[in-house]
Amino acid sequence: MTAIPWRTGPRFARRAAAGALGALLLLPPLAACTGGEERGTGQNAAAQSLALARRGQLKSGGSATWGVDRLPATLNAYQFEADEVTDQVAAAVLPMLFTVDAQGRPQLNPDYLRSAEVTGREPKQTVVYTLHPDAEWSDGTALGAADFVSQWKALNGEDKDFWSARNAGYDRVENVTEGPGRDQVEVTFAKPYADWKSLFSPLYPRSVTGDADRFNEGARTELPASAGPFELKKRDGKAGTITLARNDSWWGDPALLDQLVLAAVPPAGRREALLEGRLDIAEVAPADADRITAAAGAPAAPARREENRDDAAGGDGTGAAAVEALHGLATARLAGRGERAAAEAYARALAERDRARERAFATREEADRERLRGFTVHRAYDASATHLALNGSSPALSDERVRWAVARAVDRAELAERVHEPAGLPARTLGSHLRVHGQAGYEDNSDALGETGAEAAGALLEEAGWQHGEAEARENGRAEDKEKDRAEGGDNDRAGAADDGRAPAGPPAVPVRAKDGESLELRFVLPDGAAANHLRATGRRIVEMLAEAGVKARIDKVEAKEFFSGHIARGAFDLALFSWPATAYPATDAAPLFAKPRTLPGGEQMIEQNYTRVGTDYIDQLLAQAAGELEEKEHDRLLNRADARIWAAAGSIPLYQRPQLVAVREDLAGAGAFGLQTPRYQDIGYRR
Repeated sequence: MTAIPWRTGPRFARRAAAGALGALLLLPPLAACTGGEERGTGQNAAAQSLALARRGQLKSGGSATWGVDRLPATLNAYQFEADEVTDQVAAAVLPMLFTVDAQGRPQLNPDYLRSAEVTGREPKQTVVYTLHPDAEWSDGTALGAADFVSQWKALNGEDKDFWSARNAGYDRVENVTEGPGRDQVEVTFAKPYADWKSLFSPLYPRSVTGDADRFNEGARTELPASAGPFELKKRDGKAGTITLARNDSWWGDPALLDQLVLAAVPPAGRREALLEGRLDIAEVAPADADRITAAAGAPAAPARREENRDDAAGGDGTGAAAVEALHGLATARLAGRGERAAAEAYARALAERDRARERAFATREEADRERLRGFTVHRAYDASATHLALNGSSPALSDERVRWAVARAVDRAELAERVHEPAGLPARTLGSHLRVHGQAGYEDNSDALGETGAEAAGALLEEAGWQHGEAEARENGRAEDKEKDRAEGGDNDRAGAADDGRAPAGPPAVPVRAKDGESLELRFVLPDGAAANHLRATGRRIVEMLAEAGVKARIDKVEAKEFFSGHIARGAFDLALFSWPATAYPATDAAPLFAKPRTLPGGEQMIEQNYTRVGTDYIDQLLAQAAGELEEKEHDRLLNRADARIWAAAGSIPLYQRPQLVAVREDLAGAGAFGLQTPRYQDIGYRR
């Protein structure tokens, strides 16, 4: 049995569906920043970039539209289909008892809690939440213990009528009660739980969690009550928008915007939507980010004459003139006289048409620059990491020595440079499976992998019995590859290179290794489509790196919509690239990603979200111990030990954090590349 990927940890700590890059600095919380400045610490450069201003410098009113990839399949953050936009809506309209700061640390949210603390450890861990006395749902019902009890029972896994993604954390809760004081809720745990701050964020009203039908189906499109700075006004599937309106019953700092609109705009259409004024905040591609940055620094050009605003066909008449001149040339040739003069006239008309096209193009470019000058690009590392997954259930990779060889053959520093430098970021490899750069407690444990490079990889392959094949076999194999390329229409790494504008890879640097008559060939599954161009570019370079060690990897492009469900979850791959989001609660959220697969009665395998099928009892034990360790130093020590063992298992190889590039209107503050931090939606507003 396999499960759909769970959004590891409260992704409300991340930015929602926007991205931004660049070597910008880690910023303090919004309320502490001065207007327009982007400050931070050098060691955490590019961890976050926001357009900042104090609330007093912003005005109330107006609407902002935020571009997202698609509308969410559900508004219930605890269902399998929930995605990043689900989390974004939840963080704006529902109680988040704990938010996450820029360093990835949980922080008590004073809008909902006066305090929350562990009040006892023996005989059992108890936590007491003291709620804000004014906290209430938009239907007038007080927020209280009944909501906590209802959510615990819906998510603890005991009631199978509730279709929740998982019960991590809630299954450790023994009881939830009122008290002991006014506006307090007491939670008792059956066994210690270090990540208790992850629970009840978001908190849904008991009208949702107390009814299985509403939890499973109703909350997919509607929320009966809210308790945040915004409330759900409308979900318009036809228009592809979700409109959040200011919640007038909100007791905290009121939302500055009248409404915040989340609009589904595919990445390829973002630049045009920005130009047309349909978006105010949007993740953009590196090329578009560079255009916006260049436009912001370009001097304004003098106004052009209106007659130069012609289309590329020659709207000033030169296109028609060229056609007329061509007709004259044809007539002269048929008549046998005046051909030279007609040819010269045709050449002049063509030249004038080309000049008109250049004028029209320059005019449009200048018009685009003028519109793009109203935006600023924020650049940071995304709070997610791209991993190379090695399927331990495939025949060749079931041998850990082969997995080590593959992992050691990959030059992670070069891959990070290829991804980060075009995005304007310092090149940084990721050295942890459990935390990201700029996150509190981050430690690089990649040395557990051992010596890297083609030579070290080759030595391991020799030890595993994979020797260099015969030259004749190699030539035969290459001929077969060419035939297969033609038969498949180029759906592999060589032909696939063209769709990203790069030259195909050359022949392997060394012979392909073989063992018992079988060559060492690996199927490298990657999604198709423009959105995955960067993944395929990384994949092609990995293919070249592996070839230097004698490993032949063939890229198999598959439909993006079938990539996870049809290939990764089913184990139909040898190698793959995909990203996992960062989390403030790695002990809990990483456990299903690296859990040792278990064989169930009947032979079916339970892998949780460990799509590499590589795990050990020891890794499971270390993560379980960390999840129950309340002392912070020991908790971190256990996490780093677990991370080192995950590196040594060589099932998942972290490569780099994805770039995050977000374009934001210059007069809009409180938005940008949030990195790990939970957005404070009520502070997004326009400058006075």
